[in-house]
Amino acid sequence: MKKTIGLLTIAAAISLVGCAKTDTYTPAENASGEEIFSANCTNCHKPQTDGTVMLLNAKMNTKEAIIEKIQKGGMTMTAFPNVTGEPAQRLAEYILENSKTK
Repeated sequence: MKKTIGLLTIAAAISLVGCAKTDTYTPAENASGEEIFSANCTNCHKPQTDGTVMLLNAKMNTKEAIIEKIQKGGMTMTAFPNVTGEPAQRLAEYILENSKTK
């Protein structure tokens, strides 16, 4: 029993490490959404063969929700707090234009 609890504790700690990751990347002020996505997002989000970059749930289908997720990260997603302003707007627009909703 103690061994199981110990393993579960370790597994939970490892899974939470993703929450704490922050990337200090700051895009150029004139970077396009596609350039930002290619430089950073494709490390984890591989575009599909039809060019779709992501499958979004209905809750994530707005620029505001996408920008918040980019800046704050999530369970396994790294936070990019320096992606702000116009570059963040362009990235969110690119994601929306090239994604499908589940």
